[in-house]
Amino acid sequence: MASRDTTTLCLFDVDGTLTASRKEILPEIERFLEQLKERVVVGLVGGSDQKKIVEQMGGHEEETLNKFDYVFSENGLVAYKHGKLIAKEDIIKYMGDDKLQMFINYALGYMSKLRIPVKRGTFIEFRNGMINVCPVGRSCSQAERDQFAEYDKVHHIREAFVEDLRKQFPDLGLSYSIGGQISFDVFPDGWDKRYCLRHLENEGFKTIHFFGDKTMPVCIYIYVLKQTSYLIES
Repeated sequence: MASRDTTTLCLFDVDGTLTASRKEILPEIERFLEQLKERVVVGLVGGSDQKKIVEQMGGHEEETLNKFDYVFSENGLVAYKHGKLIAKEDIIKYMGDDKLQMFINYALGYMSKLRIPVKRGTFIEFRNGMINVCPVGRSCSQAERDQFAEYDKVHHIREAFVEDLRKQFPDLGLSYSIGGQISFDVFPDGWDKRYCLRHLENEGFKTIHFFGDKTMPVCIYIYVLKQTSYLIES
């Protein structure tokens, strides 16, 4: 067997890529990742918090964190390498409570006026490095999740919501990412999935392949971190 290439990293999005939306990983995908790890370095990067990623990877935290070389939850705001925490960032320290409350109050007011098929609970989910905004409510059932996803494809509820927030808060330095079926993430500029690359700049990689379900039309990017250029293919 050829030796493992430790200069190549395959980095996988979780929700919608390795698993169906909010579902558990299939055994055949799990076997594929185990075989891939014998050949190259393998990591996970997801916008969800660590608890949700672990649930989708089978539900065992210690096993998940040790199974992969890197596990980046919340786009890398919480970062693990070989099962050990190496970094953690906090949006509260970055933005401050006054700005956060102003944003959250407005978002809740906007959602209170929406007319959509159903509304449940947990419309704002606060995470370490981001805010997750969910018009239907994260406590909805899978059937209600699917129903909203189809409704959103036609009526663009999330897209219009994000556009309104951009106009309302042009100076907060926030980015928005619509993903999955029912919600979108809000985080400081630069805190998208590229954030995890900050933890990789001194790791000796020559090539990083990114695999995700919602990527830009241009599929090859070059990121320059200090003096090293990485070819990122998605």
